Amino acid sequence: MGSDTVPSIWIQGQPFGKDRFFVIAGPCVLESEGLAVRVASSMARMCRELDIPYIFKSSYDKANRTSVTSYRGPGLEKGLKILERVRSQVGVPVITDVHAVAEVAAAARVVDVLQIPAFLARQTDLVVAAAKTGMPINLKKAQFLAPWDMFHVVRKAESAGNRQIFITERGTCFGYNTLVVDMRSVNLLSRSAYPLVFDATHSVQIPGGQGTASGGERRYVESLARAAVAAGADGVFMEVHEDPDRALCDGPNSVPLEEVLAILRALKDLYEITRKHPWRLHDTPALSGKA
Repeated sequence: MGSDTVPSIWIQGQPFGKDRFFVIAGPCVLESEGLAVRVASSMARMCRELDIPYIFKSSYDKANRTSVTSYRGPGLEKGLKILERVRSQVGVPVITDVHAVAEVAAAARVVDVLQIPAFLARQTDLVVAAAKTGMPINLKKAQFLAPWDMFHVVRKAESAGNRQIFITERGTCFGYNTLVVDMRSVNLLSRSAYPLVFDATHSVQIPGGQGTASGGERRYVESLARAAVAAGADGVFMEVHEDPDRALCDGPNSVPLEEVLAILRALKDLYEITRKHPWRLHDTPALSGKA
């Protein structure tokens, strides 16, 4: 995970790299085809207006739920059909989680990017299987990993000959039901060869904070996203929903769709301003010294 920047990752004719702000966003979990299409269409329209490359994100299954009664999604077969409809009807690339090696081949036939969930970042077989597809993959840093530990996760993907890699920072376990975002981690990871994404909504999650479900503090999403972009994040990941308070998953940390445009406009402006001024300190021993 050195400083040699890799070329942009091209997805449906759009470059996703370290020289242009981009966004990954959508409902946490697929609730219905209608909601997915509406959110994707709205996000695509906003991103075209702002000239921001966009990937629609939603999961067909969320295996790492707080409770056995928590909503997980429509499942692999039905979920992939919805994602395929979003991709064809709206004309945007799509990304989704894969939780097991057995899911990788089916998901790879439909989506544009495979995502390794944070809790599964150290699952070697899963990371390698996803990387072997040759598709772009998004490696989410586990809440329990130090930033320099992502070196090993990236090397697993590279061992399969894949360098179409995104790295996503999503906060670190701080104590019972609490996450904290260390902007030093964002800055450090941003100096790797690969585009860094900041997950602005999972970072404000309160895992298990509602007893049988996770809570969240969406009022901090924009502040943390602004700080992360200034610290070096190349793109932002956000869970967005038409009505977050009625969302079936991660509603407390999801951003209302109507607020997204203003947030993205601010983040893009901040990205362009900060990139005019190069970093003054370039020594990053944690990327190699602790590997």
